[in-house]
Amino acid sequence: MRTLIELFDERPLENMLATEMFRPERTIFVCSREAAENRTLKRKMRAYLDHRGIATELIFRRVGLYNAAEILQTLRSITEEYPDCVLDITGGTDDALFAAGELCAENRTVPVFTYSRRKNRFYSIHNASFAEGLACTVQYDVEDFILMAGGALHQGRVDNSILADYMDCIEPFFRIYLKHRREWVKGVDYLQQISRPPAENVIPLRVEGSFDQKGERGSRIQAPVSLLEDFEKIGFLKDLIIKDGEKVGFTFADPQIRMWMRDVGSVLELYVYKTCLETGVFDDVMTSAVVDWEGEEGRVGVTNEIDVVATRGVIPVFISCKTSEVKTEALNELSILRDRFGGEMAKAVLVTTRSTAAITRRRAMELKIDILDLKDITSSAFRTRIARLI
Repeated sequence: MRTLIELFDERPLENMLATEMFRPERTIFVCSREAAENRTLKRKMRAYLDHRGIATELIFRRVGLYNAAEILQTLRSITEEYPDCVLDITGGTDDALFAAGELCAENRTVPVFTYSRRKNRFYSIHNASFAEGLACTVQYDVEDFILMAGGALHQGRVDNSILADYMDCIEPFFRIYLKHRREWVKGVDYLQQISRPPAENVIPLRVEGSFDQKGERGSRIQAPVSLLEDFEKIGFLKDLIIKDGEKVGFTFADPQIRMWMRDVGSVLELYVYKTCLETGVFDDVMTSAVVDWEGEEGRVGVTNEIDVVATRGVIPVFISCKTSEVKTEALNELSILRDRFGGEMAKAVLVTTRSTAAITRRRAMELKIDILDLKDITSSAFRTRIARLI
């Protein structure tokens, strides 16, 4: 394929997928004036294709996206200039699709094809036998989706490259959480207070402090003895000393374990991350993914941290993990992230160990967000439920 015509769409996947699949010499976008004149957009699209190792030339032809006559005239001029062209009608406005239909009626030689999201295949619409029933073999990782949408991916609280060394301890960590779930927040609060760094950029592994620690509003938090002993049993803590009413001392296994034990939500995020890996159906899984919406080099813009992201083929799954109360704002944020960085193919899931109100479940249903609660998480079928999301 030498020349591919794309009807520009707000969803990045619809713009890029055919170029990824067929690797034409050039892709011509029939797009709005705003897109054609947006240097930042064009630079990011070029950078994305370079990241994917695709040398296709990008050409932009501006039209009124709701002016079928102007779109038709532009399509005519492109087919005259590039008689070897093919037309992808996967994306675009209704007016653009109407103009493409008019072009087919006039020019019976131009191949036209589309992509079916439901079947993950390309199909010939007119004279495009090369695309008929062709399975889409494109595979994306987490970073690909973020870059495709013009953002940037940064490392969050967890260095994913080291997680393979901790797989064996995630399950015991989660079992301890389930055992102490009702007093978990207070237990983590105690750990935070007793292990406060004595100075900036100092992360002490050996900790000693009073049996009682200062809590909110002058309250006192007593040492969670049973929780600390359970942590020692799985190797998260060493050299544990507890003098009831007087003193507590212990050593964190390492800085990463220290961070997880001092964070309320890390245990669920790690468990969901591990479960996604164990399904065997995902091409890429990442936890603590920090997304920079603008992705401008040299500066950090608006960012969001996504607890877990998993991908299979051209489908991303965005997962939010909550050990605290689920609020409507969290659902709205998850929905926006899914739509911006995944489009219509993407899935959004909320995994929670707390009960969810009926109004929250209704809002999740409206936003097409799946909710998996404590009953699902502790079920032997949890791994299957995660796999079926895709």
